[in-house]
Amino acid sequence: MGRHIKNFAFLVFLGGWIVSAYQAAADERNFGQDAKFLAAHQQTIILGDAAGGPRVAIVPAYQGRVMTSSAKGDAGTSYGWINYGLIESGEKQPQIHVFGGEERFWLGPEGGQFSIFFDRGATFDFAEWRTPPVIDTAPFAVVQKNSQSASFRHEAAIENYSGTRFEFRIEREVELLPDDAIREALKLGDMPLTAVAYRTTNRLTNIGKEDWSKPSGLLSIWMLGMYKHGPKTTVVIPFKKGGESALGKIVNDDYFGKVPAERLSIGDGVLFFAADGQFRSKIGLNPQRSTPLCGSYDAAREVLTLVQYNQPAAEVTDYVNSKWELQKQPYAGDVINAYNDGPAEAGAEPLGPFYELETSSPALPLESGASGTHIQTTFHFEGDRDGLNAIAQKTLGVSLAEIEAGLAAGK
Repeated sequence: MGRHIKNFAFLVFLGGWIVSAYQAAADERNFGQDAKFLAAHQQTIILGDAAGGPRVAIVPAYQGRVMTSSAKGDAGTSYGWINYGLIESGEKQPQIHVFGGEERFWLGPEGGQFSIFFDRGATFDFAEWRTPPVIDTAPFAVVQKNSQSASFRHEAAIENYSGTRFEFRIEREVELLPDDAIREALKLGDMPLTAVAYRTTNRLTNIGKEDWSKPSGLLSIWMLGMYKHGPKTTVVIPFKKGGESALGKIVNDDYFGKVPAERLSIGDGVLFFAADGQFRSKIGLNPQRSTPLCGSYDAAREVLTLVQYNQPAAEVTDYVNSKWELQKQPYAGDVINAYNDGPAEAGAEPLGPFYELETSSPALPLESGASGTHIQTTFHFEGDRDGLNAIAQKTLGVSLAEIEAGLAAGK
């Protein structure tokens, strides 16, 4: 979930959350079943009208969140992780409502002197952590919707840990992409596709009278997606090669304690991270190391997932830092993150389990009336192994066989 939920009070709090256990692939609900479930509890917008074609399910009440999608219509695989128990119960939660969903709008930073998840003067302990309602329970108004896109809008104000007040407007558009746009975005030429892809354009506007500046804290747009974990699911993140003196560490792997070698392997310009839902861990890449793309391969479900974002120019290096402490470098945060859920300690229940892919905008020093935009595109591919292999090699630079063997080097 967040970047530094590390206090064991987390275990006590989990007892109050209603979570759903992992289902074997054969028992999972398809997209049509998930869409029906969501519509029984909240207004649900469905993008896509081609018979047996791509579908995307969006819930305005959950901040215009993409809850799930499918490449093959209602009968197809439903890609997003959904917390059925919590949604069905309707119960209010004290710190966060983990509805699930494969792409949600969030704001950073989470920790530090400019945090928006801790009140002024609070200690950086889980008991005092809470998610701002604007990215937790506040519904986003529907501005426009049709079979191919939907847009949303919301205005709010929050105060950071240092007492700086932010007044802002959020605008979010979700657009279903046709096959030719998928090929263009990933430079796939005429490769055959069985896919669903959607692009979200997320804009944050300073509607207050005061400019936002680094000394008093900045916000960032933060996109997170919850996907179904699996015993053969591996996150794949390409990175820029080079010495640490120029580019920094290849990967930040100590969010919840150092990730064991059998769960994180660094290859030649690409890293592999276990997404099996069995070990709570998180990794991140800084702006000097990040490329515009990350992804995962679920060998059991035979699904290749890619996440692409609008990477800024190389000289943009200020990203909010979410570490749970008063920070010496509050703008030395990560751009890309991946999270693997699992028990916080032996014998405890996991939150889902699920895994996440995340991207963030730079810190946004917005003058009054100015806006910042973060664009993210999510792709899911199915099909024969040869076809998926060609897409993986073209986009991630590795074959499916290399992905499946990627973590073996650390064992």
